[in-house]
Amino acid sequence: MNVYAILAIYRHEMERTRRTIMQSVISPVISTSLYFIVFGAAIGERIQQVEGVSYGAFIVPGLIMLSLLTQSISNASFAIYFPKFTGTIYELLSAPVSYFEVVLSYVGAAATKSILLGLIILATAGLFVPLRVEHPVWMLLFLVLTAATFSLFGFIIGVWADGFEKLQLIPLLFVTPLTFLGGSFYSIHMLPPFWRAVSLFNPVVYLVSGFRWSFYGLADVSVAVSLAMILVFLAASLAVVAWIFRTGYRLKT
Repeated sequence: MNVYAILAIYRHEMERTRRTIMQSVISPVISTSLYFIVFGAAIGERIQQVEGVSYGAFIVPGLIMLSLLTQSISNASFAIYFPKFTGTIYELLSAPVSYFEVVLSYVGAAATKSILLGLIILATAGLFVPLRVEHPVWMLLFLVLTAATFSLFGFIIGVWADGFEKLQLIPLLFVTPLTFLGGSFYSIHMLPPFWRAVSLFNPVVYLVSGFRWSFYGLADVSVAVSLAMILVFLAASLAVVAWIFRTGYRLKT
């Protein structure tokens, strides 16, 4: 394994974050803080508690997951799309670096940024509401697996996109709506039976549910099922990335 090449790409991507810290870190933290203020003040006055947890604290895992998904996809998709846009992707493909090392570098950097952002938002949330994390190891596991999985998904989007507008197409039309409808701000047990059943077809429900369980021991679905869903999506993303490099889809043309 070419460790020097991996570190070179990884450091380059992390350095880009430092140069754009306002957009990469500060802006998402401010946006999430506004969610706490708006939802905590407006809805929190009407919904005091959800399953024994104050509403402001209840929505923290969902808000972290919302930022984690969007930032993982955004970081990874832009990281691989920009070399395609400038043409430097051909230098990378002709370098003595394996496809595995390329994916590990870009996805590792994107996941690292998202995890750090998630931890910053978690610390920020502690300024607004009282928090507790009953299962910190599981919390970190869900955080890392989700960041890695959706960074891979973002990598796929970056390869597929042939214009800057397409980089935002799937996140805006699918990922963000699914996150809002995935129990980020409510428990699916609060829904009527029909809509509760419909919600189970939303994959984000399993991510939010497992992550919230690591905080408060509350879950809309089985924790084992939540973990299995993440692993299935991770395996599917890995399979698609392997196919992309095997065929050269939108990389060599």
